[in-house]
Order: sequence, then C-alpha cells, then structure tokens
Amino acid sequence: MPLPQEFISYTSALFGTDRWQRFLASFDEGPVVSVRFNPFKYQGETAFSGAVPVPWCKEGYWLSQRPNFTLDPLFHAGVYYVQEAGSLFLDHVLRTYVTSPVLALDLCAAPGGKSTLMRAALPQGSVLVSNEPDRRRASILLENMLKQGHPDVLVTHNYAHDFAKTDWMFDVILTDVPCSGEGLFRRDEGAVNEWSLSNVQFCQRRQRQILQDIWPCLRPGGLLIYSTCTFNICENEENVRFIAEELGAEILPVPINPTWQIAGSLLAGWNGPVYRFIPGTTKSEGLFMAILRKKGESSVRALLPSSARKHAQAHALIHLLSDGRPQPEQKGKDLIPSAAQALSINLSPDEYPRVELSLEQARRYLHRESFILPEKTPKGFVVVTYQNHPLGFMKNLGDRANNLYPKNWAIRKL
Repeated sequence: MPLPQEFISYTSALFGTDRWQRFLASFDEGPVVSVRFNPFKYQGETAFSGAVPVPWCKEGYWLSQRPNFTLDPLFHAGVYYVQEAGSLFLDHVLRTYVTSPVLALDLCAAPGGKSTLMRAALPQGSVLVSNEPDRRRASILLENMLKQGHPDVLVTHNYAHDFAKTDWMFDVILTDVPCSGEGLFRRDEGAVNEWSLSNVQFCQRRQRQILQDIWPCLRPGGLLIYSTCTFNICENEENVRFIAEELGAEILPVPINPTWQIAGSLLAGWNGPVYRFIPGTTKSEGLFMAILRKKGESSVRALLPSSARKHAQAHALIHLLSDGRPQPEQKGKDLIPSAAQALSINLSPDEYPRVELSLEQARRYLHRESFILPEKTPKGFVVVTYQNHPLGFMKNLGDRANNLYPKNWAIRKL
C-alpha cells in the first residue's frame, strides 16, 4: 500500500531510521488481532486456541489468527469484544488511578470498545456515561453497550458543548478524539487515501475545541485521559501541552514494564510522560495516550454516580438512548421483552424459561430465522442461549416459535 509522500517525510523524521524501518516492515505482517473478555459474563479460560495474554490488560488476549467473529454467537452475546491491543492500555491506566466509585464519561465512544473496557475496569458502584455525537455511530454504540449488559452504563447522543450547558461534573473523562487516523493505515486503505497535512491541522483544531467544550465538566482534581490513533506531534504532544498549559492540568505517569515496548514522546525537549504504541515496535496498530489531572481544589464534588440516571432522565439537553435498565415494549395488547433484557447481567436465571441452542441453531437465530423449539418448551416468551449465555428472546407458540431478535442486529449472511 503506497503511503503519502508528506506522511513518509514527516513520520520517518519523527520516528528515526530504525523505528521507521520496523514500522514499514509491519505492513508485511498484517494487522494484529486481539480481544477483551467481558468479566461480567465470562470468567473461564479463553475460548481461542493459542491466545496470548496482553500484559497491560487483565482480560485482553492476542489471537494467532482472525476468526469469523460475525458467526460466533459468543461475540453477539457480549462475552467478548474485538479490540485493538493498544487501546487496552486504558485498563492499566484506570486500575492505576481510579480506586473508588466515580462518575465517568467516554465522550467520543463509538463503536464502544473503550467504553466496554471502562465499565469493566472501574470500581463497583461507578457509573459510566457512554456518549457519541454522531447519530449513525450512536446506534452502533448503543447495540454494543446493550450487548455488554451492564446496568450502570448510560448511553447518550450529545456534543461536548451540550454537556457544558448542564451542571454535570465528572470524576473521569476519556477524550478519544476524532483524528487523522494514521494508526489505521495497516488495515484501512481509506484512511491512507484521506490523509493530508491539512487534515491533520483541521483535526487539531477540532480536537482543541472538543477539549475546551468539555473541560468545565471535569471536576478540579479529576482525570482527563486523552488519546488518538495517530502518530504526529500536532495531534498528540502539542495538544497535551495545550491541555496542561492553556486549560490547566498536570501530566501524570503510569508505571510500565520495559518489555511492553511502549515508546514515550518523540518530540525533542519534551518533558512529561506520554505513551505511544507504534506498529513494528509494540504489538499494536497504533495509539497515543496521555493522562492529566485537572488543577484546582478537589472539594468540588462530581455528580454522584447514584444520582446520574435520574439526572440524565430529567435533563432536557441530554439525549438519553439507554439508562442501562432495558424495559419491555408495549405492542398492541402484548408486552414484548427486549433483546437487551435478555443480554443484561441483571437477568435472573429463573425469570424466563431457557432453551439451549446448538451452534447451527444459534447462528440461525442471529440470522432472524424461526424454527421449532423442543417439545417440552413452555409456551410464551423464552430466552434462547448458547453455551449458557443468553442471545435474546423467542415467543414459543408450540407448532412454531417467533424470532424476536432485533432486525438491525441480525447477521445478514450465514
């Protein structure tokens, strides 16, 4: 894949000869595949043969090859999430600095990888607001968060300036901001074609506007985690300096093992801990991350996690897509349970009858096919499972069973 000449000139000088050559060689190796298991649904050994633990994430694993995730019912059941290994470093960051319940915000959350990780890494009693400004991407985020099944996750569709107009205050804010996507080059030719220096500068301006808009919503003493999937200084170190000097924050260190091969800053004269995952050096597609603490007295209290749900429901400016507690839908005279109810970790094992499906049946179910359930299955709403993990509902009528899996979640091809 030919890289833009401007990118080659800039990045080769930034990386230095050895690191640049390793980076180029990584394009012949192909993308790295990794997953993170959902601890609320799976506590056993990894189901993938030859999986290797990712050392900076408790539930993360590198895979030796890429399976067809679309045809794996456990993926749709929210048992694991396919996630780039560098982004799993967020788990290590959160477990280092967050030890008591917090109200956290993932500001640009779609498709949901970092949000699902945050909810797993945050202490019990925390509440996560998983937000996506883009309407289309917000629907993808909603699906992924509902499949993870944790009740203390609110999914919203808002811009940063919307939160700034409220009285919301957060203990932790993740800003995984839209960027020029240089870390996508190995797996997305479109990212290569769209790259330009002018777009890098545009991204920097947009990133700073997002940071300025959300900064008032971080309580003094609160954590801001800044990340991109790009390599250049403009969107990374220069923005971290902007946060520290213009907005007012301290850059925090995170303990790392030298064997992880995580790079620090590549900017000459830079003083402050930042973390770079570079293909060819680190087993990752590419990530930049910095952790900052907002200056000021910490006596200002963030919105209590216990009151976050009511606050979101009551605030007119917050577009709440899910409050984490899925409810059945009224259709005519029937009250129809939602797929999200089946996928919630709060679903009681004896709330509905359960029917275990074979792999073939589970795939047919996810394809929204209808089929006959076993003869002794009670009539009415039934939770269908695969390897004891709920997938959703069917309505058993005896001679047939209606498939209630959401149309927009369905597998298109088997």
